[in-house]
Amino acid sequence: MNSAAAFRALHDDPSIFVVVNVWDVASARAVAAVDGIEALATASHAIAAAHGFPDGEKIPLDLHLAAIERIAGAVDLPLSMDLEAGYGDPGETTRRAIAAGAVGANLEDQAGPFDAAVAAVAAVTAAGKAAGVDFVLNARTDVVLKPATGVGPEESIEEAIARGRAFLDAGAACVFVPGVKERAVIERLVAGIGERKISVLAGPGALPISELQELGVARASLGPWSYRAALTALQDVAAGLVGGGTLPASVRADAV
Repeated sequence: MNSAAAFRALHDDPSIFVVVNVWDVASARAVAAVDGIEALATASHAIAAAHGFPDGEKIPLDLHLAAIERIAGAVDLPLSMDLEAGYGDPGETTRRAIAAGAVGANLEDQAGPFDAAVAAVAAVTAAGKAAGVDFVLNARTDVVLKPATGVGPEESIEEAIARGRAFLDAGAACVFVPGVKERAVIERLVAGIGERKISVLAGPGALPISELQELGVARASLGPWSYRAALTALQDVAAGLVGGGTLPASVRADAV
């Protein structure tokens, strides 16, 4: 089975697909070495921050793609790239991501116009087909995370469902709805978009992975939280040392 087919199969499997996002070769190798990890995905926030840029397509695309290429060349697992909003040309950015070694991607709509969001999803899936790759798109909608002024929670959820269905029709494999944590909301999204068709963020306050599995969620990822967890651990070690302590015994020499 090729890398793209293997990545697609993870989304079709009845078990939830858990993603611990990475941002460079070291983090990719560390995560890939963990038993049970079957694929990798990057976090744009983390890659940008690691290079000294803020999130939001502020890191130059060439530099972003260079990081993807290095990660893809360092691990023998399917790799998905966070395309952010597509850098102004989702189709062309997807073509370049595939050339760099990615077999899947996240693409965010930034809660922009409905038709433009659907067109961007279609452009990504078309680029995959043109390249002969079964490209796996995790299409993200921000309408719950960043609702428009005057739009209430109920309307945001209904909008997410409408966009999710349209994204799937345009070729997305699943729909990422960040900003949802409550069981009842996730149940509504699964019912409205489809079982094993939604993706959620497994950050602070999220439901346990086992419960997300029971609810029919397809995919759960850490996004920037894996990067933040690593930096938290580093800061804690630094604070312990300057406070007169020693390196924690839990630190392993073979972590990478």
